[in-house]
Amino acid sequence: MHGNEVCPGYHSITPSRETCVYTSCYCEENVWKLCEFINAERQNLVGEVYAVFISNERRMVPLWKQRSGHGDEPVIWDYHVILLHVSSQWGQSLVYDLDSVLPFPCPLQLYAAQAFRSDQGIKPAFWRKLRVIPANCFLKTFASDRSHMKDTGGAWRMPPPPYLCIQTTESLMNLDDFISMEPSVGWGRVFSLSEFITHFAGQG
Repeated sequence: MHGNEVCPGYHSITPSRETCVYTSCYCEENVWKLCEFINAERQNLVGEVYAVFISNERRMVPLWKQRSGHGDEPVIWDYHVILLHVSSQWGQSLVYDLDSVLPFPCPLQLYAAQAFRSDQGIKPAFWRKLRVIPANCFLKTFASDRSHMKDTGGAWRMPPPPYLCIQTTESLMNLDDFISMEPSVGWGRVFSLSEFITHFAGQG
């Protein structure tokens, strides 16, 4: 393992952070757009790429090192989405998080230590779970009509992305199935935080 540094020779599989398609508070679509780019421009690597939804039953998950945070205080998200590249060539897992102040990409071990930290010492209501979906599956199945970002009067809580809503032939809106941490629901595999880090970074 290469620990807290990106392996020498590794090249980012996405555009630079500054040129990525990005809309604040639409992390699931930002990651979908990253997957779309990789599928088009780095197709030989798309099988090593995953969309990772972070949430829990109460939809209250703390993450540190977020751009919207203040000092060393965590941001409490209802859910968050990151992209994970498990590089077979370099033997390293890397996180792409457009909402983080950590490097882009960031070695998973460093992201785990600084952004996830640990579930030990925090209340069980805030323990993190992660749904890991292969990028190809995410591209084919995810759909959002963005209705979760409208208030009761129909006004946008945050401005939506400028492109059309992401849809499939089967669905216009299935975001809740990705946020859900019930293993029998949706796509991909659900991990506890410690299971995720052990599985993808080789550490507990």
